[in-house]
Amino acid sequence: MTEGNYVLVNGELLDASVPYLKGNRSFLYGDGLFESIRIVNGQPYNLENHIVRIKEGAKVLAYDIPEEFTSSYFKDQITTLLKHNSIRAGGKVRLCIFRNDGGLYKPSNNSVSYLITADLLPYNLFKLNEEGLLLDVYYDIYKEKNILSNFKTTNALLSVMAGNYANSNKLDDCLLVNSNRNIIEAISSNVFLVSNGVLYTPPLSDGCVGGTMRMNVINTALQMNLKVYETSLTPQNLMVADEIFLTNAIQGIQWVGGYKSKRYFNNIGKSILDTINQKEANLKMDLGGS
Repeated sequence: MTEGNYVLVNGELLDASVPYLKGNRSFLYGDGLFESIRIVNGQPYNLENHIVRIKEGAKVLAYDIPEEFTSSYFKDQITTLLKHNSIRAGGKVRLCIFRNDGGLYKPSNNSVSYLITADLLPYNLFKLNEEGLLLDVYYDIYKEKNILSNFKTTNALLSVMAGNYANSNKLDDCLLVNSNRNIIEAISSNVFLVSNGVLYTPPLSDGCVGGTMRMNVINTALQMNLKVYETSLTPQNLMVADEIFLTNAIQGIQWVGGYKSKRYFNNIGKSILDTINQKEANLKMDLGGS
């Protein structure tokens, strides 16, 4: 196997070119959960919250999660893979947990396996996009509000369809709506609006994914003495906002430059991301000096 071409399956390093599809219920039925985890300073960022969310999703899906599947266990697994893939600074990891084979649509057991992949990123800390994103609202398919809405499952066809719509219309991203036509999130990100220095983001009850970076941004904004409200959003709110930015675990914060004829600033989004990056820079200095 060549350097940097590994995946980790149930603790075993294997050639990444080998397909893991035969009997894989995640591939066959979308019967799986995943977490996208950022690597900063060669370490998984915000791992504890990722593991909490995937365990909460596993409970909803009736998976039997082994007791050893703790944050420290997956940190060791991820660190092993990063070492073999020569990722020492910035990178991204995808942790997928799926029900084991058997039973077709009626699972014969609820035991699980996991797959971890890791890729190098060209930068270590989170990096704000230089040009603002152009987006619109995708109405062709609504995202239903149910017990799966807040988790990242391996059934992502809605996001794929919205992505094709964005490509066809020369957009960078799209906002998704629920059956009440409330804006809930983007293709792979949570969404925040800023009006008069106040942040607004859809509540989890509207059906958005409970993003780990969404939580991080809310907590950081509160520490910066900014007001944050979780409230339902409509397209009309987009037209009166001063800023819009998208958040996810890998890219951090991306600012939106335009929606239809409306154009936006990126002052508060940039300030929050700078604060998040500074925390990581300070942590690295503290660890280096200890």
